[in-house]
Amino acid sequence: MRKIVGAGAALLLAALAVCGTGADVLTPIGRWKTVDDKTGKPKAIVQVYREKDKLYGKIEATLQPDAKKVCDDCKDERKGQPIIGMVIMRGLTLHGDEYSGGDILDPDNGKVYRCKLRVEEHGSQLSVRGFIGFSLLGRSQVWKREP
Repeated sequence: MRKIVGAGAALLLAALAVCGTGADVLTPIGRWKTVDDKTGKPKAIVQVYREKDKLYGKIEATLQPDAKKVCDDCKDERKGQPIIGMVIMRGLTLHGDEYSGGDILDPDNGKVYRCKLRVEEHGSQLSVRGFIGFSLLGRSQVWKREP
């Protein structure tokens, strides 16, 4: 009887470990390869992280040789700042099954958009939508999770 209980406990612990790992993958926290919605080419690596119950994202690396080095077109405190290391996504919180309520910067044109995102494809993709006013007036990108 003791061996059966021990084996059952081991299986339960193994199942919990697998479930815990799966739950971590369904979070947007991590490294993501951004993909240009117009060209389909990879553009950058963005690290999404949590700070004080809100999500933020900063550019870790650019993937195109002709990428801008500084944000000359930015209108806020990021004007003239280096693109690498720049926080481009700020203040998103979980609402149902998506994150919203914050903003995202397009460093190519310096414009700031409202933002929402949703983890998809079992955690391997991040659907990112930047918009002005209503979500219908905007554009979407699908980012790929990086190891």
